[in-house]
Amino acid sequence: MDKQSLRERVWDRLEDDGVARFPFPPHGRIPNFAGADDAADRLTATDAWTDAGVLKANPDAPQLPVRRRALHENKVVYMAQPRLRSAEPFMKLDPAEIPPEDLDAAATVSSMDDYAEPVGPDAVPGVDLVVSGSVAVDEAGKRVGKGEGYSDLEFAVLAELGAVDAETTVATTVHEYQVVGAGEIETDAHDVPMDLVVTPERTVETGAAGARPTGVDWDLLGEERVAEIPVLERLRER
Repeated sequence: MDKQSLRERVWDRLEDDGVARFPFPPHGRIPNFAGADDAADRLTATDAWTDAGVLKANPDAPQLPVRRRALHENKVVYMAQPRLRSAEPFMKLDPAEIPPEDLDAAATVSSMDDYAEPVGPDAVPGVDLVVSGSVAVDEAGKRVGKGEGYSDLEFAVLAELGAVDAETTVATTVHEYQVVGAGEIETDAHDVPMDLVVTPERTVETGAAGARPTGVDWDLLGEERVAEIPVLERLRER
């Protein structure tokens, strides 16, 4: 099954069985799901979470509980702007600089700009835990996103500057419907494998053996895409 067919199958099942949650429809996005809070609770019970002081998290709805828990536990959170649209594409949320009563709001995409500081990738320190949104994953840690490739590109940009590496834990929170069978996901060299797959019911330590990007693969990026992402132009000049 090709990746897009797999995405459609997962999105359809989430919608048809009433598991999808706002925003609707789940199609074309990292889908929100019933039990996202429970999956976040399971993630926060892991050693990787306990040991993390700095997170890089995706801005999608199903990981909102993760971002909120991180801020409430005094962890610094970096979120990428959609499509890495500016030269300072990472939004730094530092709970020490946010009023306690505003932490929940600060973790939302709609209010992020009111509380976060935009920074370039060279200002992102060592990241202890990366939390990715997924459309589908398997128990070996292979992941399918919504198809735009930005999550893997963000990791590659940070790897280029040493903020993430082979030792950085990468996790995703998903519904059980999003966990697919072995052999259903074919990955490419630029895909980042998940170390932890966390659902409302269980935590899977994948033992992911796949290599992860150590930097940006410029051969995969056309001139048009580099030109429309300012941070890529800066990195290539360096």
